[in-house]
Amino acid sequence: MAMRTASCSCGQLKATVSADPVRVSVCHCLACQRRTGSVFAVQARFPRNLVTIEGQSNQYVRIGDEGGKATFHFCPACGATVHYGIAGEEEMIAIPVGVFADPNFPPPVISVYEERMHAWVGLPDDVEHIW
Repeated sequence: MAMRTASCSCGQLKATVSADPVRVSVCHCLACQRRTGSVFAVQARFPRNLVTIEGQSNQYVRIGDEGGKATFHFCPACGATVHYGIAGEEEMIAIPVGVFADPNFPPPVISVYEERMHAWVGLPDDVEHIW
């Protein structure tokens, strides 16, 4: 069992996990591109009961392309998203991989919305691809 801590840029909002991720995924949807300021988002999902959140957060609710609702929690001071939940998956919590600041974090196993993937992006061959 791994113990990892994710935090926003200023360190005020933290998520500590006491488990390896259930899944690490890459999302190329346009909403994730806008949210992250990058050309894709990478997130890890964990059982919610194995995650401890510390600090204050603001929330942003987004309705996805297929009607799903996600609630993003971000630091009110620096603006970094530290965790989010997806309606219908209340037992899980998603944490952007970048907030762990760990180059040895487990790699993604799935890549979604690839029809919106930038042409120059490359992923490992063993990643499951969903268009």
